[in-house]
Amino acid sequence: MPHPRTRARLHRERHRTDRIGWLRAAVLGANDGIVSTGSLVVGVAAAHATTHDVLVAAVAGLVAGSMSMAAGEYVSVSSQADTEGADIERERKELATDVEHERAELAAIYVRRGLDASLARQVSEQLMAHDALGAHTRDELGISETLTARPIQAALASAGSFALGATTPLLAVVLIPRGILLPVVLGTSLVFLAVLGGLAAMVGGARVMAGAARVTLWGALAMGLTAAVGAVIGRVP
Repeated sequence: MPHPRTRARLHRERHRTDRIGWLRAAVLGANDGIVSTGSLVVGVAAAHATTHDVLVAAVAGLVAGSMSMAAGEYVSVSSQADTEGADIERERKELATDVEHERAELAAIYVRRGLDASLARQVSEQLMAHDALGAHTRDELGISETLTARPIQAALASAGSFALGATTPLLAVVLIPRGILLPVVLGTSLVFLAVLGGLAAMVGGARVMAGAARVTLWGALAMGLTAAVGAVIGRVP
């Protein structure tokens, strides 16, 4: 038995996988908010539109993009949750109709992971006696509480982070004179994209410079192409 003080020191370790669900949705939303709205502002401004027209485009892009991100994340993650639910229900029925086969199936999984057959059998029996469905959900289906699909959480994270990201180019339209709006939006958007990419990489345990560089590169490409399209269309009578 562990000493009482040892037990007191035991705690649940936190791993980066605990953040995967909300982090992915939040980073994707903020990145898309900056790139989409920044590109929209740059494209409309390059077409020689008035400040009012650019502002209308930016606000419309923020609202439409936030709702699009929320709807897309909700539908996508809901589909994942439906699939997980169907697999769990199937496992529940199999446990009710052929528990011995399921016990042997679980033991075989542990054997493949390195346990000898007798120990694997004991582990499967004890885990199934405690929570048979939970053991099969986790070890056979690979579905855990940490990584399970949460549609509403993903939708809210995506919509909120998109709106937050889109605020950067929107504020530039409000605060910056029309004559220097184009370079300021380009510059500030790329800086924020670099910071966002670096922070996401740091939180996820990846290389900060690599994360910042790839986000900035794709953002620059998107805004550059949109500016070119706006400039061409702006010359058409």
